[in-house]
Amino acid sequence: MTKIKGLLLMDVDSTLIKEEVIDLLGEEVGLGEKIADITERAMKGELDFKTALDERVALLKGLPDSIFEKVLTRIHFNQGAKELVEELHQRGYKVGVVSGGFHETVDRLAEQLGLDYVKANRLEVKDGYLTGRTLGEIVTKEVKKDSLINWAKENHLDLSDTIAMGDGANDLPMIHQAGIGIAFCAKEVVRKEAPYHINEPDLYQVIRILDEVKK
Repeated sequence: MTKIKGLLLMDVDSTLIKEEVIDLLGEEVGLGEKIADITERAMKGELDFKTALDERVALLKGLPDSIFEKVLTRIHFNQGAKELVEELHQRGYKVGVVSGGFHETVDRLAEQLGLDYVKANRLEVKDGYLTGRTLGEIVTKEVKKDSLINWAKENHLDLSDTIAMGDGANDLPMIHQAGIGIAFCAKEVVRKEAPYHINEPDLYQVIRILDEVKK
């Protein structure tokens, strides 16, 4: 069995992809501006993430579950996503995502890239319509950090062999925990605290940082 050499864990919305999926869903119910404002404040760390998520999800009540297919057509990977995953896989790394977004879209994105790990929230659907509630455990900042720790342990890796990357305040605990913590086109609070920065939307720059650190 090939020895795993490292693990990259990253956020999805505004990191792996250009968009915030919950904002796109909000636009479909005519509440795009209201939901986007709550998202922005949560990502800056001004609002508790779980409270902000519950508030936004409640506004989606009544949307048909067919909405996910429509929204998927509006999602775009940030530049370098495919190349980054392929390069890391070649180097013996595993790559995963932990998202405050939703399995209904994140699973499809992960499948396209061949990711090794996926953790996200799940929206409750009854009779083909969103109920305005989530199902199961909410992916909070603590859950993101714990995912990094647990998946590293599963692969017999030290945390020094891990990379964590995100743009919002709820990514900070995993960024602090990782051997290489990266703020990706991030909110100011994240840029201030993260050891490494990528300030243009090019995910492949992770390789540049990794090569510099490993020199």
